[in-house]
Amino acid sequence: MKKVMFLFLLSLGTSFSVRAQKTPPQTVVTAFNQKFPGMTDVDWSKEKNGEWEAEFEQGDVEISANFSANGAWLETETEISVTALPQAALDYLAVNFKGKKVKEASKIVTPDGKTTYEAEVKGRGDLMFDADGKYLEAGKK
Repeated sequence: MKKVMFLFLLSLGTSFSVRAQKTPPQTVVTAFNQKFPGMTDVDWSKEKNGEWEAEFEQGDVEISANFSANGAWLETETEISVTALPQAALDYLAVNFKGKKVKEASKIVTPDGKTTYEAEVKGRGDLMFDADGKYLEAGKK
């Protein structure tokens, strides 16, 4: 009986800790609502670095926005079509990854106005490009 009670309490504690990881602090929710008013059906997750990520859709477009634990907006990543990548990025991909499929692409904007692009290449992970399409680095994935 003690084992059963222990396992029950352990699973209950685990479910609370998992639930806590899906509920951001109110300061984060408030910052999100100010940045993206009227967005509903938001999926929250806490990343390993302590940031909170909100995933949602505007129409048919998938968007994710990251916030610090104190509610500061850090970046927004918006799904784009592969053909919407800057031409220099498309040229780089065509030359260096000929025959490899670009699975998806996104545009990333930060509070300082910096724009970067990300292209996920099958078998190679995420490749990062600056606003002009110049290759920067392979992303962490």
